[in-house]
Amino acid sequence: MRIDRRKAALVSTPVLAASLLATIVATAPAAGANDTAHGTRTGAAHATGTGAASAAPDWKPCTGDDLDPRQECATISVPLDYAKPRGEQITLAISRVRSERPQARRGTLLLIPGGPGGSSIDGPSTTGKKLPQSVRDAYDIVGFDPRGMGGSTPVTCGLGHDDLALVNLRPWPDADGGIERNATTGRRLAEACARNGGPVLRSISTANEARDIDRIRQALGERKLSAWGESYGTYAGAVYAQMFPGRTDRWVLDSNDDPDPKRVARGWLANKATGVEDAFPDFAAWAAAPDNPHRLADSAAEVRPLFLKLAARLDREPIPWPGANPAELNGNVLRQSLMEALDSKTHFPALAQLIRAARDGSPLPAPNTPPDEAMQNTTAVSVATICNDVSWPTSIPGYQRAVAESRKSHPLTAGMPVNVSPCSFWPYAPKEKPVRITPDGPSNVLMIQNRRDPSTPLAGALRMREAFGGRARMVTVDAVGHGVYRANGNACGDATVTDFLVHGKRPARDMACPAE
Repeated sequence: MRIDRRKAALVSTPVLAASLLATIVATAPAAGANDTAHGTRTGAAHATGTGAASAAPDWKPCTGDDLDPRQECATISVPLDYAKPRGEQITLAISRVRSERPQARRGTLLLIPGGPGGSSIDGPSTTGKKLPQSVRDAYDIVGFDPRGMGGSTPVTCGLGHDDLALVNLRPWPDADGGIERNATTGRRLAEACARNGGPVLRSISTANEARDIDRIRQALGERKLSAWGESYGTYAGAVYAQMFPGRTDRWVLDSNDDPDPKRVARGWLANKATGVEDAFPDFAAWAAAPDNPHRLADSAAEVRPLFLKLAARLDREPIPWPGANPAELNGNVLRQSLMEALDSKTHFPALAQLIRAARDGSPLPAPNTPPDEAMQNTTAVSVATICNDVSWPTSIPGYQRAVAESRKSHPLTAGMPVNVSPCSFWPYAPKEKPVRITPDGPSNVLMIQNRRDPSTPLAGALRMREAFGGRARMVTVDAVGHGVYRANGNACGDATVTDFLVHGKRPARDMACPAE
């Protein structure tokens, strides 16, 4: 069954997001800083610690709308349980667009999706067309549905329509700051996933995604992979680079998660409180610009109190919003819409339109509510990943105290990032400890990061940089938004990544790119 995930605009945070805005995706020797090994192919799949080698894919034309006609699709088999590599198998869906200039081909570039619960199965078409010609010439572009997603053996939690509302999946406290409803919802979601998810859901973890990626490498017949991981894909990519360092060629991590084992998953969500505060001034300045047709205020300083006052009013007096889920615009829906809009300046106009309509009493824009089918699948994979990776605290009073403190220090997010989640009620203990990222391995990682990223803020990226030590170089771009390479038009950042992917040229030291 093919699920149209493009109808669900996903962001890379611990719980999947669909925007409510109308316009609203064996070790080899260490290489030197600019000396990553050439990604040559082998005649047969190369077996590693993931067990028996995967069979070569049986490529066929892909089905779907707006795909590059050259994109091919296939499935491969991977173990349900890597402790039993020859036991029960499940499928992974993979896709590719071959190098556009075979004589210039140097290897495979794997697109590691965000989420968790995102997919790159359409990436060779959708993301591929954004890449420079030199990158499309140098690589086969490969995408995949992670374990449990879409065309891979899928999972579901069997949630009801109301529970699939993003404002309920994310633990937004009540207007008075109470979290009792969040605890009830979290317990219900955890019980539903445990009841309906089955053994595949219990097998989902970042370490298993890394093992699955290595099976993809084997099936492609590649000795090494290059990769471009975005958002959660930076953590999955970092874990792969730690578990299989000798299988990495040129490794790009874009919009980076905090890899600290004590902050995995829970820390990512908590970081959003800081990220939103980092990014909001850009929206405020834009919303007060004199030549802006969507102008909200006469000065940037007025936009923050305007937003907070409107959110508080909507807490008390929600506005009916037919077709949305929930079918009203309340304070938390507005806050959630802000979080999504800050991911890209292209979403600022839609957010301003929503704010203006709610403030002035004019008709609300048409909601862009994703289908339940897409949300079922992405939610199940997201929840399974973050709950299976690490244990979460279970003290409800502890969460209540954290929420109260966060509401005072970070009012734009109203305590949501530190609130209780389904993982607090998860019935399964993690099967293994989180992978600790270390400086051990080839120096072939290039990190790129926006300075004001609302979803994976700079503070977390700096922890990733510290963990990699000499293995990595980091490019910090003076920009707002989530996603950097080929995303915000910064020529300095784009050229640095392209040079690395095509020519292996990486900065000798960390560098900063100015705003453009």
